[in-house]
Amino acid sequence: MELYTPEVLISEEEIALRINALGKAITNDFEDEELVVICVLKGAFMFCSDLIKKINRPIKLEFISLSSYGDNTLSSGSVRLEMDITGNIEGKNVLIIEDIVDSGLTIKTLMEIMSVRRPKTVRLASLLYKPAKLKHSVKIDYLGFEIEDKFVIGYGLDYAGRYRELPYIGVLNAGH
Repeated sequence: MELYTPEVLISEEEIALRINALGKAITNDFEDEELVVICVLKGAFMFCSDLIKKINRPIKLEFISLSSYGDNTLSSGSVRLEMDITGNIEGKNVLIIEDIVDSGLTIKTLMEIMSVRRPKTVRLASLLYKPAKLKHSVKIDYLGFEIEDKFVIGYGLDYAGRYRELPYIGVLNAGH
């Protein structure tokens, strides 16, 4: 297997600093209220894990899995629900934690799924946002970083199931 070290786009230290700030903002916004956190698998698992440690509020954690990429670098254009949450979110404050918003299709679909379940509020935290790819309007309430139109890996994001373990965000095939 070929070893490949991607170019670092966002360092481990930059990610940690931004997560601290996002955690404080979320804590302040949900003062004295419980929060249902929905982690979008698989890409957001590292971001979600680190972020919930910085939110000083009672949290119930749920997981959901949607797919529009498969093993490709381009979205298929359709979203498939692969795993649903198990808890009831009716009347609850919900925070969806996503790894990246690029076309907006996955989040648009997820917001539609959540809205019929009648939560009190739904907010979105996304580690990354690629405005150059946006096709569906999406409101990101808590944003980590806005990035250029590059295929990124690391810190939970993958290419064909690889590179999730990197502690930073890197660019796939940068300079290769």
